[in-house]
Amino acid sequence: MSTPATTPRSLAEALRARDDASLAALLRSRPDLITPVPTDLTQLATRAGTRASVVRALERLDRFALQTAEALAVAADPASYDELLGLMSGDEGDPAVVTALPRALGTLREQALVWGGDDRLRLVRTARELLAPSPQHPSPTGLGQSVQEATAGMSPGRIQEIVGAAGLPSTHDSVSAVAALTGLFADRRRMGALLAEASAESREVLERLVWGPPYGQVTADPAPRLRWLLDRGLLLPTAPGTVVLPREVALHLRGGRAHRATEPMPPALEPTAVHRPQVVDATAAGQAYTALATVEELLKDWDEGGPTVLRAGGLSVRDLKRTAVALDVSEPVAAFWVELAYAAGLLASDGEADERYAATPAYDEWLERPAAERWTQLAEAWLTATRTAGVVGGRDAKDRTLSALGPGLDRSAAPEIRHRVLTLLAGLSEGASPSAESVLARLKWERPLRGPQQDDDLRGRLAKWALSEAEMLGVTGRGALSAHGRALLGAPAPAKPAHTKEGPGDKLPVHHVPVVLEPLSPAEQATASAAATRLLTPLLPEPLDHVLLQADLTAVAPGPLQRPLADMLGVLADVESKGGATVYRFTPGSVRRALDAGRTASDLQAFLATHSRTPVPQPLAYLIDDVARKHGHLRVGAASAYVRCDDDALLNEILADKRAAGLRLRRLAPTVLATQADPATLLDGLRAMGFAPAAESAEGDVLITRIDAHRTPPRTAPEPVPDGPPTPDATLLAAAIRAIRAGDLASTTPRKPTDTTTPPAPGGLPRTSSAETLATMQAAVLTGEALWIGYVNAEGSASQRVIAPIRVEGGFVTAYDHTADEVRTYPLHRVTGVAELADEA
Repeated sequence: MSTPATTPRSLAEALRARDDASLAALLRSRPDLITPVPTDLTQLATRAGTRASVVRALERLDRFALQTAEALAVAADPASYDELLGLMSGDEGDPAVVTALPRALGTLREQALVWGGDDRLRLVRTARELLAPSPQHPSPTGLGQSVQEATAGMSPGRIQEIVGAAGLPSTHDSVSAVAALTGLFADRRRMGALLAEASAESREVLERLVWGPPYGQVTADPAPRLRWLLDRGLLLPTAPGTVVLPREVALHLRGGRAHRATEPMPPALEPTAVHRPQVVDATAAGQAYTALATVEELLKDWDEGGPTVLRAGGLSVRDLKRTAVALDVSEPVAAFWVELAYAAGLLASDGEADERYAATPAYDEWLERPAAERWTQLAEAWLTATRTAGVVGGRDAKDRTLSALGPGLDRSAAPEIRHRVLTLLAGLSEGASPSAESVLARLKWERPLRGPQQDDDLRGRLAKWALSEAEMLGVTGRGALSAHGRALLGAPAPAKPAHTKEGPGDKLPVHHVPVVLEPLSPAEQATASAAATRLLTPLLPEPLDHVLLQADLTAVAPGPLQRPLADMLGVLADVESKGGATVYRFTPGSVRRALDAGRTASDLQAFLATHSRTPVPQPLAYLIDDVARKHGHLRVGAASAYVRCDDDALLNEILADKRAAGLRLRRLAPTVLATQADPATLLDGLRAMGFAPAAESAEGDVLITRIDAHRTPPRTAPEPVPDGPPTPDATLLAAAIRAIRAGDLASTTPRKPTDTTTPPAPGGLPRTSSAETLATMQAAVLTGEALWIGYVNAEGSASQRVIAPIRVEGGFVTAYDHTADEVRTYPLHRVTGVAELADEA
């Protein structure tokens, strides 16, 4: 316990008594305090007491630390530790509260929300104003105003009447009367005797108000049960027709507790099942492979240019539905994959006049990397992204629909919640999966105060989305954190489970070790990602170089295919079904597509024979030869468009077909037909009629129609929107603390009073004339004394410094700067003034 001699008189003095490690902990927990770096500890204390900074600090307290601050807000100012303990644990005491209170109080002290010794604990004034009860802002404790606050506007005569009715002797002034009434209500024995005289109806009124809200309504002629309470000050008027239960009375009725229920310990995570770690890792790896395949399928579908960009930005509802159908997923899941590709820098808008979404050049680089590295890049982007796919389809503040890839999807709390959810999973035994409800309850305990109600709801939804997205991405498997997911976080080795029974468990013995993981630095994240890649690599299937051809014009790929084989097969056949094995179907249209791309029938036959573990079925060989024989027999060019064929009978057949009426064909020559339709429309129309025309150039050569992938110009991934200032690293903290200490030394060092030196305002700079400044500097060079100076740099920033001049010449002073701990040179014209230090300095 601190002695009165060492008790600080202000928060600035309390900060001044801290060591560098304690100051670093404060600045790390409240990074807004060094944006920008304060000039000294007084300014740091002032900034720590501003409303915005205090609100942000309170929002980041856990439930028990916040309850401790709320109790201090209704305690005396200052309060002793024993008084605080009584408010938290009550008259009967609570061992869990006794054990946890030092930690909570240490948190409040570390964050500069509480200062002073254990005999004089003080909550910073702004926090007390925010948490103390008032008619406009009820206290979270449910307590009302104190007797002193409630009687502030009451007439002295009425106060004396209340004192007399309560059985207390009259006093000479209102101050002593209020003190006597307060002492009565705080005395358990005398208060018990007073309440024993109350009727059951009066006690029932008190019981309804005791846990809050403490305010009630009364008429001009109150009932006897209320009159008895009003006469004795057990209810005090605060406004016409409104009364309050005094805080001291409520605390007596509560048994000294400030809260109905304190929560000193966080709620435990409730596991729903424990799986073997091998099963978890294999399941997560399967999901990781599916995630890679889904992203590839998405961007392949948009290879020639994806959906157009809405005028307000983002995808239209129709395009999102089409994407969901193409991926065979629901629309919310499709929005997640689209946003994930965008966050990873694989997808962007092309910026052209008819703006469309397309893959970026980074996508081609991503495809060339090993599968495990590609997954790691996606997982890293998901962990840090503030864009939240879960809000797609909702409404913004202006009641506009939020669209995928559009503006307004950033939620700055998303990365923190994702990281915290995975950290909670990392604290469980290996293979244990908790219930979503227990995860939400734990997060609610850790951040109970988060502004308006909708923010609380958003945090819960963000946590649910984090759990489902981690499962889809393969960070978790069957609800448990995988080995590669744990490595990605940089988490320590997991606890071993008591048993590995797989399936639901009613009372499974699962260990939970609290794990606190800070976000990793870029270098640490690179190391963690490499470890995750190394663990995931053996779990992913190796790409195959073969397929199995079947007689029903299908090919079965029993696993992932090597990229050249997959690309060629994607042109030659259509995907019929996906899963563990992919089934491709050969059709006349798909074979014609390969022929249009410049392949010949012999090329296709050789390709299939090379990459099939089974012989090429006869029906497939016949299909290829039949389509190739007809391919290019008709030639389509640009007239607007024409059809030419050496077989005039075939052209007669086309003209006689009723389906050709819409093309409005007319004969120009025995072997040429012309139309006003464009060549693409003519090609599609003839193919719909069962023909196999080929496009030709102006020179009469067959055009090879290879699909050229559309790419955007180089794009960078979207930057996350931070939730306040970033947490400073060790280098920045050390520099900031050194600067604050230096400024504090300059501002607090005693100076000698002189007649010529203008006394500066508190925190201001010394002011002397140029001649006085020069003379004092030259004298200090001879005597070796230190001086206090004010200095304004080239950017106009003013500071105070303590220097020991070494040399003065040419309009400059070279001196040892005690505040910077190095020798520096200063232009004399930038020195505002100088003063000698007192001898005791």
